Amino acid sequence: MSELFQPFKRGDLALRNRIAMAPMTRARTRDGIADDLTATYYRQRASAGLIVTEGTPISRAAEGFLFIPGIYTDEQIAGWRKTTEAVHAEGGVIFAQLWHVGRVSHVSNQPGGIAPVSSTDRIAANSQAWGYRGDGSAGPVDVSRPRALSTEEVRGVIDDFAKAAANAVEAGFDGVELHGANGYLIEQFINPLVNDRTDAYRGDTLKGRTRFLLETIDAVIAGIGAAKTAVRLSPFGGLFDMGAYPEIEETYLHLADELSTRGIAYVHLMDQKSRGSAAIPSEFLVRFRGRFKGVLILAGGMTRERAQQHIANGLIDIAGFGEPFIANPDLVARLRNGWPLAQADRDTHYGGDAHGYTDYPTFDPSATRAAAAQPEKADSL
Repeated sequence: MSELFQPFKRGDLALRNRIAMAPMTRARTRDGIADDLTATYYRQRASAGLIVTEGTPISRAAEGFLFIPGIYTDEQIAGWRKTTEAVHAEGGVIFAQLWHVGRVSHVSNQPGGIAPVSSTDRIAANSQAWGYRGDGSAGPVDVSRPRALSTEEVRGVIDDFAKAAANAVEAGFDGVELHGANGYLIEQFINPLVNDRTDAYRGDTLKGRTRFLLETIDAVIAGIGAAKTAVRLSPFGGLFDMGAYPEIEETYLHLADELSTRGIAYVHLMDQKSRGSAAIPSEFLVRFRGRFKGVLILAGGMTRERAQQHIANGLIDIAGFGEPFIANPDLVARLRNGWPLAQADRDTHYGGDAHGYTDYPTFDPSATRAAAAQPEKADSL
């Protein structure tokens, strides 16, 4: 059998297979608290070796999309505990993705209607959040102009990440993944075309633009340990006005070195080609793999064939699948057996109720065999 479906063990990370369910926003919690429906959704997909939850805001100010379950109140901790218990009952492993959207937000998402915060006061061009429109309805809204965090406030956000990580462990998660990808706050510090600061977190030096991520990683490690700490990155990504810059490779290979020394659970790379951005160059993936000595996950437009090839070639350890898990709660079995994949209804990806969330069926091979065995009816004369 392919290595993709074999158990994987590295350090404290022990998985039943090398397939990860990548984080996907589903916007199903109107009060921001994970509930029984959330637990059902993740339990149905617990055959994945690793589940990474949808982005989970670390504070009220971290939010940029309505109806997302957070991880900063006692009620949210209790709500997420239903999910972790459900996944563990199925023998699964689940990490919480810790999220701060930074400037990808709208005043209607913010406490008291204040401006979102970021590394900068530059607005994210051609970008939208999900908030309340002028008529009071929920939907896509152009992002608001952010306010640049002061140096002291940056350290406060780092504390928020560390507190959220501790909350996640209290809720029963096996670990946390910092969302450092897709144009959100951490990447707003990493990208020098966005980060125009002049303090210790300045974007025009390698040390300055990587400082926020590394200090946040260190704060989380201090609270919950390196074995429970991970990060997602999207080098070469362009979502939410993240422009390409000459120092991309230097920046991310430096992070590969720094993250290696910390012994974290894994690094999760997101290839945004399927989202309309530049792909991660194959040569860069080879170089990153050579510099980062820990567990490496790759997601973005993943297929069974690509996953098996990358694992066989030693480029990655775990393959992340996103959208296929929406309509295929039994995705692992379908991939293993070569069964057809169902297609998701994209109109039900965000918001709503159980429809398009927990009502996708598993594949029934016996029904397929029975249908194939039925004799063809003669055409009517």
